[in-house]
Amino acid sequence: MDDDSRLRSMLVDYLTQHAFRATAAKDSHQLGQILANDPADLIIVDLNLGREDGLEIVRSHSTKSDAPIIIISGDRLDEADKVVGLELGASDYITKPFGLREFVARIRAALRVKSAADVKSDRGLYRFNDWTLNTKRRQLMSSAAGEVKLTAAEFNLLVAFLTAPKQVMSREKLLAASRVHNEEVFDRSIDVLILRLRRKLEPDPSNPKLIVTERGAGYIFDAEVAVEHRPRANSG
Repeated sequence: MDDDSRLRSMLVDYLTQHAFRATAAKDSHQLGQILANDPADLIIVDLNLGREDGLEIVRSHSTKSDAPIIIISGDRLDEADKVVGLELGASDYITKPFGLREFVARIRAALRVKSAADVKSDRGLYRFNDWTLNTKRRQLMSSAAGEVKLTAAEFNLLVAFLTAPKQVMSREKLLAASRVHNEEVFDRSIDVLILRLRRKLEPDPSNPKLIVTERGAGYIFDAEVAVEHRPRANSG
């Protein structure tokens, strides 16, 4: 979504030419109306929305949907702004001006990783400590905290940890699993995601016992994980 009608039209036309079905929205109200009738596979938010705060739109939709969110911006270029966008749930951050071929490539990359994560996590049930992650429902629960909302990047990162507990996971592998593609904030983006998960899973995030830093190597998910794989229903 973007408040510049010319840019909206150009992006929609270009995406349509590349076999995407794209719909433009000028503000959060119009976006909500569109998504109520036709859930999106991916959302693009321009931070230059005049009176509206694009980051608030990112935060809101990252908790409602597992659709990847790509931010585009031409005036908020500091690393701090990019980190905030990623921390709120965006999967990528593109700065203006950008090439349309790169724009499409980033969209395809985000959708590929989402598709791979969906297949890998199909109907799995993971139990660790007091937590249960139902990957079919994308629902994280504990008896103490109840349901805890996860953004799409947090969900994919947690699944990556749960499929390889007590193993060192490199930043590169975690970056791929959580589908954060912005090279300019490569290392920092993983640290932000780890911090977000620690805040949701750890009793004391400043002294983590579950997601442990292995200096110079990456991170370890230090818990026993029980896995229940539920087969797909027979469609025939």
